Amino acid sequence: MIRTAPLPHTDDDWWRSAVVYQVYVRSFADSNGDGVGDLQGIRQRLPYLRDLGVDALWLTPFYTSPMVDGGYDVADYRDVDPMFGTLADFDAMITDAHALDLRIIVDLVPNHTSSAHQWFTAALAAGPGSPERARYLFADGQGAHGELPPNDWESIFGGPAWTRVADGQWYLHLFDPTQPDLNWRHPEVRAEFLDVLRFWLDRGVDGFRIDVAHGMIKAEGLPDVGFSTMTTGQRQVELLGKGRLPYFDQDEVHEIYRTWRPVLDSYPGGRMAVAEAWAETPERLARYIGPDELHQAFNFDFLDATWSADSFRKVIDTALAESQVVGAPTTWVLSNHDKQRHVTRYGDGTEGLRRARAASLLMLALPGSAYLYQGEELGLPEVLDLPDELRQDPAFLRTGESRDGCRVPIPWSGDLPPYGFGPASSEVSWLPAPATWRALSVAAQTGVPGSTLELYRAALRIRREHPALAVDAGGVAWLEGEPGVLAFSRTAGSTVLTCVVNLSGAPVLIDGYGEPILASEPLTGQGSSQLLPVDATAWLERR
Repeated sequence: MIRTAPLPHTDDDWWRSAVVYQVYVRSFADSNGDGVGDLQGIRQRLPYLRDLGVDALWLTPFYTSPMVDGGYDVADYRDVDPMFGTLADFDAMITDAHALDLRIIVDLVPNHTSSAHQWFTAALAAGPGSPERARYLFADGQGAHGELPPNDWESIFGGPAWTRVADGQWYLHLFDPTQPDLNWRHPEVRAEFLDVLRFWLDRGVDGFRIDVAHGMIKAEGLPDVGFSTMTTGQRQVELLGKGRLPYFDQDEVHEIYRTWRPVLDSYPGGRMAVAEAWAETPERLARYIGPDELHQAFNFDFLDATWSADSFRKVIDTALAESQVVGAPTTWVLSNHDKQRHVTRYGDGTEGLRRARAASLLMLALPGSAYLYQGEELGLPEVLDLPDELRQDPAFLRTGESRDGCRVPIPWSGDLPPYGFGPASSEVSWLPAPATWRALSVAAQTGVPGSTLELYRAALRIRREHPALAVDAGGVAWLEGEPGVLAFSRTAGSTVLTCVVNLSGAPVLIDGYGEPILASEPLTGQGSSQLLPVDATAWLERR
């Protein structure tokens, strides 16, 4: 009998202002010394996450998988891969998380399965025209003997999006060949995932992050794209700028989510879903959100904003306007397991860290929910010099681009790699951490004034307690100031919190905004006034 873990409380709207911490399971904490993070490792570190001040954890896939694509190639959606533990370990972890008032969001991968999934092995064995093949997207090839792919689609990981099997047919995979795309027009596929949703909801899961939420429906007839797409490793967002693609953001995909929402709503405690969706325009992205579809969609434009006041303001204004249209708060994110860490994106080294800290305070002052990526609270940079032979991202072999640098196991303690990632006697991790991370470990930063970890802890505490940052507080009111300075206020009753970000290239006076309560860099005095340094953010309060 499935044990449903107790919910921490019954606030159905918890997700509207939640701070969600993304756990890349393989790289978070290793409980058994095999060099790979696992569910027991997460369970042991739950008090750290509670004390950090987050509201929920988003776990990357931990299901049974050959691990060709870090678990996003799922062989069994209802079990835990032995690499990560057991279902009993999952139940114990979620029970402990709920006892600490932490919610659990799990990754759901519905666009494709692993080629090791029993459905796909049955499809290969059954042959063309069989009911088993109808669950996937098999097609005959072009050319005199079917030797050419059915169309010109290319994989997001580089190379053709089609692979030919022994009997001559081809199957579609928008990602790696070991990740065949499902046929979401097939009723059996739709029924299967409704059951998968219920399986994890019954175990107490509080929400789902939907991988490739825009990709499950392909245009009828599988028409050609008509232009070169992924041959240089370009990402989805770049392609969508050229117009809607026949394998992304098809209108029919919304029918799927309209069948999922009643399932989520039938469980108590505000079970939710957030889409990883890319769309041609903000208006099309907003269609994924609503009372009859999903609760949220990631705002990747904020992650892609350049380091300028104009860029941030444009992205924020657009996101807030769209959130008003759909009646749901926006999401903010700066890093994740697919993107270069924002310390490095913003310039790396001292400059990159200053900017990353400033951007984090900007993000946490905005209305809506924020998604943090593990290790950003430590100021971790991208690891750029991993040896090629150790990289495991399947995209690396096809395009030369690799996401492994943001997936290096995070440092917990000690002077030598892997910095407490595993038990005290363990000296291994599946990717090596650099020697420079000794000063960035949790232990090295805990209790140290001005450390990035203590900055995050302070920011998350204030965000949770301050009335002007509450979910029902006022929205963003922009304040005019010097060029290159971004300033806005949020108000609750007579209390005003102002966020000032200095992107101007020179220190700026911040008189008149109130008393400083937090800053990403130390403020300096100029007479009775205070200066906000370059590439820094301050929160100021007026009551």
